[in-house]
Amino acid sequence: MTDASDDFEAAEARDAADAVYAALIARVGEGSPRPRLAPTRRAVELLGDPHRAAPVIHITGTNGKTSTSRMIESLLRASGLRTGLLTSPHLERFTERIRIDGEPIADEAVARNWEEILPFIAIVDAELEGAGEEPLTFFEVLTVLAFACFADAPVDVVVLEVGMGGEWDSTNVADGQVAVFTPIDLDHQSRLGSTITEIARTKSGIIKPAASVVSARQSDAALGVLEEAADLTESTLAVEGDAFDVLESRVAVGGQLVTIRGLAGEYRDIALPLFGRHQAENAAVAIAAVEAFIGGGAVRLADEVVDGLATTTSPGRLQTIGTEPTVIVDAAHNPHGAASLVAALEEYFDFDEVVFVFGVLADKDADGIASVLARTGGAFLVTRPDSDRARDAAEVAASVAARIGPERVQVVERLDDALDEAREWAAEAPKRAVVVTGSIGLVAEAMEIAADRGWGRA
Repeated sequence: MTDASDDFEAAEARDAADAVYAALIARVGEGSPRPRLAPTRRAVELLGDPHRAAPVIHITGTNGKTSTSRMIESLLRASGLRTGLLTSPHLERFTERIRIDGEPIADEAVARNWEEILPFIAIVDAELEGAGEEPLTFFEVLTVLAFACFADAPVDVVVLEVGMGGEWDSTNVADGQVAVFTPIDLDHQSRLGSTITEIARTKSGIIKPAASVVSARQSDAALGVLEEAADLTESTLAVEGDAFDVLESRVAVGGQLVTIRGLAGEYRDIALPLFGRHQAENAAVAIAAVEAFIGGGAVRLADEVVDGLATTTSPGRLQTIGTEPTVIVDAAHNPHGAASLVAALEEYFDFDEVVFVFGVLADKDADGIASVLARTGGAFLVTRPDSDRARDAAEVAASVAARIGPERVQVVERLDDALDEAREWAAEAPKRAVVVTGSIGLVAEAMEIAADRGWGRA
């Protein structure tokens, strides 16, 4: 039984960690990154280069980055390595983003590291101000904090998910021994480029000299860019479908059983507790990345290491947060992600009808996402994520209705009201489901509501 002093210390540590987050969000948000590396590089230099304290596996792409990062981390941990993992965004608390050995960083550790880096952050801010530039952004400071936490832990290997793009993303001050690419598609066009070629070129910037490059299947345009970048950096390139592949994926209780041909061997009937063919492909990429890291792609992973995939979680990705009726959340926020969601609903679930509780941010392709989701025949309850960057629900609904018909679209401004209405509809007949999607923030809100109301397993 925990005594009162332990409870008091835990509450103090939580308050201190929450204060760190408050200081972070007071800076320019991650929705408005600055295409620069010099300030982050200056900060880690002042701190003694914590980004060089452990080897790095660096991950970018358009969809599947977080799931693939988590799988890579699970495999590395199963191999006996102490891991650091940086992912974005978070669903509940920002400490989820910085994980040590599979667990969110302790409140005490994040607060202590924050106090240690704060004087150096202030130096860089002052230098930037003196040069007429904006101070370090939310994500730049978060990246520096993560590196400091990993060095402090310490960890044996860092799995680093890019925030946006690659070339100028603040995580790119690190030199990835392995560079990993999930599928590249159109997203963040205003910042990364209007074509897949331009976006791939920005993302290819994480490839460092003589790296091992592992890539999911790509379009010809994206693959051509990766091939060129690998050649210029004298790196090796292993691509799904050629160097490694998913041989089989079978629906199983709680997920799927997958058989994967890796770079150095075949792995049969691996339990993967995630739904969707895209997750099987993410698993193949993760296995190839860890093979490249541990044995240069020439040594088969031990079976007990691959079994580490069974511990993988990917919150907010095809996750059931309610039963009777079923409520599923999925963080699809672009057409490519929506296509994976629709395919998974058809292959892994047995619903006759679905209703989408749908909301997007202003910079997202709402029409493109909705057009893909509409193939299911489902109706839409359009709402607004709790974000300054959210697009007006009525505006989204009007646009979606023009594409799929007004009879399938309804505006419900508040998410809790939309969920109540959707669940009431789903409860009226068997084999109906509610799917919340379109925004990671919307998914996080729905998960919090479900937990508060005790809807069922999460």
